[in-house]
Amino acid sequence: MKQLIVTADDFGLAVAVNAAVEEGHKRGVLTAASLMVTGEAAADAIERARQMPRLGVGLHLVLVDGKPALPPDRIPDLVEPDGRFSKNVFRAGVRIFCRPAAREQLAAEIRAQLEAFRRTGLKLDHVNAHHHFHLHPTVQRALLRLAPEFGIRAMRVPLEPRFVGQRARGSRLARFGARMIEARRAASLGRRLDRAGIGRNDWIFGLADSGAMISERVLRFVDELPDGVSELYLHPALQRPPDYPAHYLSRAEFEALVDPAVAGAIKQRQIRTMAFSGLSEAA
Repeated sequence: MKQLIVTADDFGLAVAVNAAVEEGHKRGVLTAASLMVTGEAAADAIERARQMPRLGVGLHLVLVDGKPALPPDRIPDLVEPDGRFSKNVFRAGVRIFCRPAAREQLAAEIRAQLEAFRRTGLKLDHVNAHHHFHLHPTVQRALLRLAPEFGIRAMRVPLEPRFVGQRARGSRLARFGARMIEARRAASLGRRLDRAGIGRNDWIFGLADSGAMISERVLRFVDELPDGVSELYLHPALQRPPDYPAHYLSRAEFEALVDPAVAGAIKQRQIRTMAFSGLSEAA
């Protein structure tokens, strides 16, 4: 059986993102959204989410390239002089690995963001992290420790099937590079989640195509969808936010979500769409 979760990341980053999430869910194929509780437009996102009970809203944990929940002076080993997390994912990862104080501060920040999500009153559909930083072993361990307390029942595993991705995308070099970087850590995360009884997707689509999940590409992925639970994730917005790279086609990604051809292809192939909360039924 083929099952599909269609997720928008960065919910709460900007009003243009929030509006795309709302329209993508109401008029299109979007089933889930990952909320940045520290985003500039988080309050707007939360209000919209309360009006969409069928949208699966999860926590998009921000530990790099963004604003923390805790005051900067409480997490000095995690933030830059401007009080924000580093944009350099590699440097942030090494810092956490090497400094015990940074690991303690990291655990406190993760708790703070989970508590902020809880205060929204929204049901926690899933957890993932900005720039897939939940692949860092220290972040994984912290989330698994906190899972029972905060009701974490599902988490994203960013693992794209090698050959399906190549056929659908048509770019072997980019696909190979992304897989080499992520695959081993993603597989390890999947095994940890299975042992902990936490739900997860089997596959993901959008890693090497981040910011370029236009209709034609989404249709090719839908056509090549493997059996099991796949997640297709995008960064839609009615207009590209200033924080996004210049090459991101955010408006085109939104248009893919509401494209009747995409909805028609999913229906024609009898693919079941759901949020992460549907994983329990799938099991």
